[in-house]
Amino acid sequence: MHVLQHLLLLTATMALGDTGQIIHGKKAQSNSWQFMASVQDNGKHKCGGFLIDPSFVLTAAHCDNRSKNLTVILGTHSLKKQGTRYQVQLKIIHESYEKANKGHDIMLLKLSRKVRTSKTVKTVEFPKKDTVMKLPAQCQVAGWGLKETRGEKSEDLLVANVTVIDPKVCKKEWSDVNVKLPKNVICAGGYDTTKGACQGDSGGPLVFRKMAVGIVSFNLHNNCDYPNAPNIYTDISKYASWITKNIKMNS
Repeated sequence: MHVLQHLLLLTATMALGDTGQIIHGKKAQSNSWQFMASVQDNGKHKCGGFLIDPSFVLTAAHCDNRSKNLTVILGTHSLKKQGTRYQVQLKIIHESYEKANKGHDIMLLKLSRKVRTSKTVKTVEFPKKDTVMKLPAQCQVAGWGLKETRGEKSEDLLVANVTVIDPKVCKKEWSDVNVKLPKNVICAGGYDTTKGACQGDSGGPLVFRKMAVGIVSFNLHNNCDYPNAPNIYTDISKYASWITKNIKMNS
């Protein structure tokens, strides 16, 4: 790895930015990813998210900026075509969360009203116990925004195939630049590949066999030139009981 990349990783490892990006992805097919949500601040796309219950969207904790104007758009792949907008009634952030690269980067958004599922809006399953993925497991990640570093923005939902990376390899790559990874994460894409998530895809799902297994958390800030250190996702299976408990308590 070039010295410049090492310096960038050391100085800029942090939560993903505000503009969604999927690198080298393809446009999502019609009537797919019906659970995908655009989390918006003052009517502008901020993060991804996904519907796991008729009243709850799951996203990343670092997507919260204490805004009182947070809303969720469901039922569209194009941000030009208005889906259905829902007000956020309640934000539930993991009690141990401090910042993305410290872990516990997970947040539930309770919607102001229940979602009626349809051909364009559906919930997605999430693991209720530890996820076992035989490596190299093939997953998908989706988001809105730039198609490549410093490229043009995309208003369409883009999807990319990514491979789950061995945790030992992932830890070594990050430790080589003096970054200690938090527990309960999955590494996928952004390393030894031309595909992956980037700034602002935060909160979107990592999908394995039609199940959301991870939440886009962090990577190399403002650098989507791959390969570099692997992309980091919150491992949903490690928070299954937390999710279930909070949905039950706040329904």
